[in-house]
Amino acid sequence: MSAPTARQVPQAAAEDRWSLVAVAGMLSFVAMLDMNIVNIALADVADGFHISAQTAQWAVLGYQLPLVALLLPAGRWLDAVGTRPAVLTAVAGFALGSVAAAAAPWVGALIAARVVQGAFGAVLFVLMPVLAMRSVRPQLRARAMSVPATLGPLGAVTGPALGGLLLDHFGWRAIFLVKLPVCLAAWLLARRHVPAGGVLRAPGRAELADAGLIGGSVAAVLLGLTLSADSVAWLLLAAPALPLVLWWLRRGGGRPVLAVLRENRTAGLNTAVLAVAAAFAVVHYLLALHLQRDEAESAPATGLTILCFPLAMGIGGPLGGRLADRFGARSTATAGVALTAFGFLLLVPLGDSWSLPDVAWRLALAGAGMGLYGGPTQTLVMSAATPATTATASSTVQLARSLGFTLGPALATASWSLGGPGAAGLHTGIGLAAAGACLAVVLLASHGRPAARTA
Repeated sequence: MSAPTARQVPQAAAEDRWSLVAVAGMLSFVAMLDMNIVNIALADVADGFHISAQTAQWAVLGYQLPLVALLLPAGRWLDAVGTRPAVLTAVAGFALGSVAAAAAPWVGALIAARVVQGAFGAVLFVLMPVLAMRSVRPQLRARAMSVPATLGPLGAVTGPALGGLLLDHFGWRAIFLVKLPVCLAAWLLARRHVPAGGVLRAPGRAELADAGLIGGSVAAVLLGLTLSADSVAWLLLAAPALPLVLWWLRRGGGRPVLAVLRENRTAGLNTAVLAVAAAFAVVHYLLALHLQRDEAESAPATGLTILCFPLAMGIGGPLGGRLADRFGARSTATAGVALTAFGFLLLVPLGDSWSLPDVAWRLALAGAGMGLYGGPTQTLVMSAATPATTATASSTVQLARSLGFTLGPALATASWSLGGPGAAGLHTGIGLAAAGACLAVVLLASHGRPAARTA
């Protein structure tokens, strides 16, 4: 069945199926939306089920942990199955998990539904860049990649605002149902336009064991960073992460992923993606906390100020794709992340005398840079992959981005605690974010240079 697929994918690319790029963008938006939208409803979930806040937190962790743990195994699995059945199954499973979460009669059922969502969400995350890359000609690849690369972070940022609106008018169960129209539209478009061919197979025991090792390491790091706000000693909980990762690397699951990173020379690119995503999450978390708690700004004023980042990012994203297709992905990505780093550096001396417009224009500068950088960076990673390893390459960059967004709030909490009370902790956290963005500038600027000199 692989021969019809091989004949149809080039035809699809020649036709520039932007409807499939739209599918990738929609799925990126809802998958990232689900990472943050539930946070605002945790108090209502706890009250509704008469449980503690710590137990309610598993409505978030139940989604995030399997999503991060399954990304790399999902990439290897998707390289061996058909794209069309994988897309249709993953979208349907994600939507059904949302329905089950909304209808959950007790907290155990809610957490189980969130785990199902996270598992299918991992497959969606890996499929998005693959779908965008295979749907257009190589000359338009950066433009296509910029769609999911921009809409994903926009979903993460708009999640709390949309969740608050739904919570006020319809209750917490509506938060899980708001994604269904988007999932339905994406499923119908994929059913009509994704080329037929390929079959599914169940993941093997080795892939499930790999997921357990990766998930255990991520859970250890998250617990250590989150609890370190109470005491630095809690960071010791992160100690098991390293042996778990080393164990995974020695197994059959780790070696193929390392081979893809080595052969494609994309380890630096993935590190840059992780650093920028974490920096974005740290700044977003600390600024919202500072403006509302220290500056006593209202929630609407804080929201409008922080909204400048995603608005500028939404403008910069399509522009970054066009510039990359014309002038090159590496130069565009480097310029974009340099602009983001500059915006974060301007935020480091944030003080009590700053007005909201002072914060807003700096955030807009950083957001525009992140929009310019997202699509071209993903294009660099995906273009380096062979046709047989595109899903594995996609899983590495999506793992890097998801880890950054997941670790960001924990890093912000730890830096606030270690930096000291008041402005010192704030400056430490934003300085850490700026340093991460500067590291990404170096990594992107140096990507591919040795190979170019050899050639």
